[in-house]
Amino acid sequence: MLALLRILAMAMFIVFSCLFGIVLCLIKPFHSNNVHIVSSWFGKMAKLLGVKVVVNRATELQTVGPAIYVANHQNNYDLFTLPAVVPENTVSMGKKSLKWIPFFGQLYWLSGNILIDRGNRNKAMGTLGKAASKIKQQGLSVWMFPEGTRSYGRGLLPFKTGAFHTALNADVPVVPVCMNSTHKAIKLNRWDNGTIYIDMLAPMYLDSQVSARDHAAAVHQLMAARIAELDAKVRETNGKLA
Repeated sequence: MLALLRILAMAMFIVFSCLFGIVLCLIKPFHSNNVHIVSSWFGKMAKLLGVKVVVNRATELQTVGPAIYVANHQNNYDLFTLPAVVPENTVSMGKKSLKWIPFFGQLYWLSGNILIDRGNRNKAMGTLGKAASKIKQQGLSVWMFPEGTRSYGRGLLPFKTGAFHTALNADVPVVPVCMNSTHKAIKLNRWDNGTIYIDMLAPMYLDSQVSARDHAAAVHQLMAARIAELDAKVRETNGKLA
């Protein structure tokens, strides 16, 4: 019964937040702060799932300016956890097909996010170039999932290089965002689903003499290690949960 109520509440929230978000974006389409505002709505929904989100931000982020934020992407519940930490003046990059999802797709596009055609390498590279230009000209940050898909309990998947090419082209740092493993951690029929930890690490300034692939590998290693630490922390705090 609890699971059904939560599913109905989430469905209603998504529909109404998308409608209100579309109205907001029609008033100020593609505004640099639309994504942050709408994300803050979605981030508050973690409480409905019985989850407490604890965020730790590196002190260096207070003065970081435009950056590429790279986060691990695990499952559909990310929609209600990670948005809590999306900074101001940040847009995300998502696959082009998102545009066709009723309500959400239109909101995603109107709020100023960047759509990329992953099936066409030339178009994808062109989109990355446009993203770098937006960063330089408008002072925007870009949120990306370098794994390219949800991991669904398979651990941190290998990183694609697009985020790192964009950071190098725009001459901005990469900010790793690490969330502990949440695969099968959230059960809709359980009141208390424990604590989820999200760490926003210090910005990493990339060496232009090092390839994007090598940077991707280094950041992957760093994030995998931090996620393992967060998983150990979760086992301590959530260990009592069945």
